[in-house]
Amino acid sequence: MNNGSTPVEDRNNLRGHALKFIILLGIVSLLADMTYEGARSITGPYLAMLGANAVVVGFVSGFGEFIGYALRLVSGYLSDKTRKYWAITITGYFINLLAVPLLALAGSWEIAAVLLITERMGKAFRTPARDVMLSHACSEVGQGWGFGLHEAMDQIGAIIGPLIVAAVLFLNGSYQTSFAFLIIPAVLALSVLIVSRFLYPNPHELEIKTPKLETKGFKHVYWIYMAAVALIALGFVDFPLIAFHFKNSIIVSDSLTPVFYAIAMGVDALAALVFGRLFDKIGLSIMIVVAVLSAFFAPLVFLGGFYSALIGIALWGIGLGAQESIMRAAIAGMSPVQRRGTAYGVFNTIFGAFWFMGSLTMGILYDISIFYLVIFSMIAQLASVPLFLLIRKSI
Repeated sequence: MNNGSTPVEDRNNLRGHALKFIILLGIVSLLADMTYEGARSITGPYLAMLGANAVVVGFVSGFGEFIGYALRLVSGYLSDKTRKYWAITITGYFINLLAVPLLALAGSWEIAAVLLITERMGKAFRTPARDVMLSHACSEVGQGWGFGLHEAMDQIGAIIGPLIVAAVLFLNGSYQTSFAFLIIPAVLALSVLIVSRFLYPNPHELEIKTPKLETKGFKHVYWIYMAAVALIALGFVDFPLIAFHFKNSIIVSDSLTPVFYAIAMGVDALAALVFGRLFDKIGLSIMIVVAVLSAFFAPLVFLGGFYSALIGIALWGIGLGAQESIMRAAIAGMSPVQRRGTAYGVFNTIFGAFWFMGSLTMGILYDISIFYLVIFSMIAQLASVPLFLLIRKSI
């Protein structure tokens, strides 16, 4: 604190630094998402080009997410034990981002699958530690708004990345050229991350409130919340399978598929800001609205034509925006600060495990009956609503 400053000035100064820290990490995420979301917009068609079928695409995307989320339990526990949040975050980003341009060298779907899973592993390793650091800063500006702002910046990159890939493909570039081009935002993201480390070496100092120490396990409401999260993950289709469907059904052209993904990312960014604000005002009840809206993306995407798929992908983006903002923000209020890394790790592991089971199941159902896939997706997501109602009564 500055000598002679008032408590209000001190608090405003702290809030200003917290906001700057959120924006810095938001820039890192923006550039990182340009890299791996640009790649994810074409991984479905790329795997298909290399000889993969729908089951393989569903398995690779689902297993990648599962590994990517399961490792967060280990990473979160390691973060709490070592308190080396920056070291873990930086290491994870290096693995996460450098795997993407290497996809340009993949000569088979097996090699591409290994690189895609490696990219997810890197993201898994750095996410809990980064979210703990973010939660400290978000405590000063509002957890919902802080995580929503970070997600919105994150999704700006997720819009730009697929559009870059779409431009490369439109100009008759190959998938390999697109992956190679993505090394540029990857290097920029790592550079900003290193700068952030030196500007804010101790992010925990951004949280002025001293939480009451708790040594007991997580509260009962936390585990009900985990059950609701699991159901949403179970029914949420990963984009590679959606892109595979677009290519297989010829609903959306190869060059427009990344544009559809960019649209979803734009909706994601807007939804994160809007629902983040609403979360700070009315709490987790807003997830009931999100779950209902998101449940209807599946019939629109998989059973309709071009324009219904466009509306469906917008609803898909709403669901994704809530997952990346509100869901993360809620964890901070349900867990003691000294176990927050573990709380995020458990949350991500459960989410990833059920996402994997859902992705694999829906990949299999796609080859059997697209209608069954849609029913499975809708029932799983809508089943989370009673649990969110129960949580609302428990808080």
